[in-house]
Amino acid sequence: MTAALFAAAGFLTLAFTLHLASIAAAILRCRPAQRDIPAPKAADAVSVVIPVCGLDNYAEDTLRSAFRLDYPHYEILFCAARADDAALPLVRRLMADHPWIDARILIGDERISENPKLNNVFKGWREARYPFVMMPDSNVLMPRDYLQRLLSHFRDDTGLVCSPPLGCLPHGFWAELECAFLNNYQARWQYFADMIGFGFAQGKTMLWRRDLLENAGGIRALGREAAEDAASTKIVRRLGLRVRLVEPPVRQPLGFRSAADVWKRQRRWARLRRASFPVYFAPEILSGSLAPLAAALFLASQCDVSLFGTALLFAMLWYGAEMTLLVKAGWHVSRHSLACAVLRDLMLPVLYVNAWGGSRFEWRGHDMRAVEGARLS
Repeated sequence: MTAALFAAAGFLTLAFTLHLASIAAAILRCRPAQRDIPAPKAADAVSVVIPVCGLDNYAEDTLRSAFRLDYPHYEILFCAARADDAALPLVRRLMADHPWIDARILIGDERISENPKLNNVFKGWREARYPFVMMPDSNVLMPRDYLQRLLSHFRDDTGLVCSPPLGCLPHGFWAELECAFLNNYQARWQYFADMIGFGFAQGKTMLWRRDLLENAGGIRALGREAAEDAASTKIVRRLGLRVRLVEPPVRQPLGFRSAADVWKRQRRWARLRRASFPVYFAPEILSGSLAPLAAALFLASQCDVSLFGTALLFAMLWYGAEMTLLVKAGWHVSRHSLACAVLRDLMLPVLYVNAWGGSRFEWRGHDMRAVEGARLS
């Protein structure tokens, strides 16, 4: 029993240490910018390749943000698979409102992979004219100094600069739950990994140096995995370079979400992580609060300490730290935030088991498979 006590105490200590360290990393890295980075007088031109597929919540706000970047020389290439895509009338209106911005629409569905998003941006990559290519999703709010913030993270050892999505403007409880997944769980752990030199790419925004990806096989190489960001991470690491995250992270206005929306999205991401990085995914079962809480209750039961009091103290410390992160980082926080964090942790083991139990998922109406370490067929 002594060995079991030491093991439980050791695990509980390690879990709390990592929990608090990841929160500290996120607070340091993700606080709102105090001021914009001035537009550089001389800088590398950037091609901004934006795939569109239907109208997302807050679509006008997010697409308009691409036209308001404070950068001296950039182009925008909007990519749509179909000429009748619902987003294109809005894109054309925004282009008419900003005639001084070099913006074009590219239409076509060239199948270079089983990933419809990658197929969509392929034509944009091919037509891009500049040495840096940024590929943001159409549903993010880009700050005016976004390009210079991304470029400022390129160093000699940098292969790719990315940003995880930060949920904002949620409408309803389930969108609040989405924030609990995106912000104080996924973004937090991603910035911690980046801080210790082990960053992972995130497809919400990817800024490539064009020649680097071309020398690694071109954009077609991103089709070797079910997710283009997983393929990007592996390419950059094979080159002996690092993926870096921009700070603060880009915001994604969520609007309304249903319970099914949240479940499908988190299941998709869990299955993709399991397929692309199974060794790193395996310990995710320990990343929430349930395993350390079980260790704390076991210790309490062996030491004749109140189980209820132990659980209450644990929850106050564990989730109090998360709520502190939301306040200090300036992220969305509401009366539902605590309940959503608890519900998220209850869902994590279910998502974990589900991820190992299947490979199918749906993305924007496309049936896809998360296949480990191989091109999809």
